[in-house]
Amino acid sequence: MSIQLAARTRHMTSSAIRDILKLTERPGVLSLAGGLPSPEGFPLAALRQASERVWQTQGAQAMQYANSEGLMPLREWMARRISRPGWAVSAEQVLVTTGSQQGLDLLGKVLLDPGSRLLVEQPTYLGALQAFSVYGPALAPWPGDAHGSEQGLEQGPDPQALLDAAQPGPQVAYLVPSYQNPTGACLCEARRRALAQALQAGHTTLIEDNPYGELWYDAPPPDPIAVHAPHHTAYLGSLSKVLAPGLRLGFVVTPPDEAPGAQALRTRLLQAKQATDLHTPGFNQRLVLQLLQDGFDLDAHVSSVRQAYKAQRDAMAAALQRHLPEGCVWQVPQGGMFFWVQGPPGFDAAATLPAAVESGVAYVPGAAFYTEGHASKGRQMRLSFVTLSPDQLEEAVSRLAVHMKVALVQAS
Repeated sequence: MSIQLAARTRHMTSSAIRDILKLTERPGVLSLAGGLPSPEGFPLAALRQASERVWQTQGAQAMQYANSEGLMPLREWMARRISRPGWAVSAEQVLVTTGSQQGLDLLGKVLLDPGSRLLVEQPTYLGALQAFSVYGPALAPWPGDAHGSEQGLEQGPDPQALLDAAQPGPQVAYLVPSYQNPTGACLCEARRRALAQALQAGHTTLIEDNPYGELWYDAPPPDPIAVHAPHHTAYLGSLSKVLAPGLRLGFVVTPPDEAPGAQALRTRLLQAKQATDLHTPGFNQRLVLQLLQDGFDLDAHVSSVRQAYKAQRDAMAAALQRHLPEGCVWQVPQGGMFFWVQGPPGFDAAATLPAAVESGVAYVPGAAFYTEGHASKGRQMRLSFVTLSPDQLEEAVSRLAVHMKVALVQAS
């Protein structure tokens, strides 16, 4: 008798990026595939010193169970860091999660029923698609201005979709407004305000995911949508991109107490967290707290990371301009970690990926970032620029260009 799996497992998918990363482990491959922060940006010496101090002064407490909400001093710090004029976040609104990826899963668990309508951009972060799909929502492509022109990158998803009378009943929407993964798009302030107004007038709960908002290179992004529609937004933040992903520290910010349903959402998220892992590792939380108490200047650290990433972005932009064949289209991102490149007509990013790896370069085909059944863009690729040096980026893009030209010849 074979083991019978739950019906929900039919909705589970593997991560295309994780599968591709296995291919890139072979020697000589320059990977533009992984969305991994540069290890050179990890403050290892400061973390080591803070770790030693935690062991010396709080060892037993750090190894004990912790409360499910997260350590209060850390929640207070997170609340202060993200608060803005008009959006005063309290520590009680903050739930510390084991990475923001867990926040996506918890929100999916408490907000989505089988068949619930979930609006998602096309393309969108595939980790969110993985997390939400387990709960069987009806994924609805979020219509908007076309990505690919400057206007499209600035304007983004259509606010009217949040008010569509043809779709009665409550719905959930998911959005990465700042330096989206995979496109790098950043919504302008006018579009954010329009989306906030539509949220306030409709029946949609927005999951606003902001892992890249501090990685801006030319000017900071506008305020989060949550600033303008706090009663209708569950906000996700992370320390992975600004400190170190191995710490697995993220957080969910729920609406304020006076928002209808806020207390129920907070209670159910806490219960879901307890059922999942009881609490986020206490040692990791105490380590970050100790780091901050020791005087570590996180703002200065993030500024240095931005400077390094901007140099890498500029190197990538110059290499793409020099090497890619005619017919390729891309935008230079103003923040984040990715270029979104559309190849010439006749190029199939997914079908030719194995040949690209054989030639010593890897990328993520664009089809991975679209919902199942949606017309995927076979010519699109996501290219990460933050884990390779400028010289390595030059070589990687040169290899990619040669691969594309060979693939186009073979396809003709």
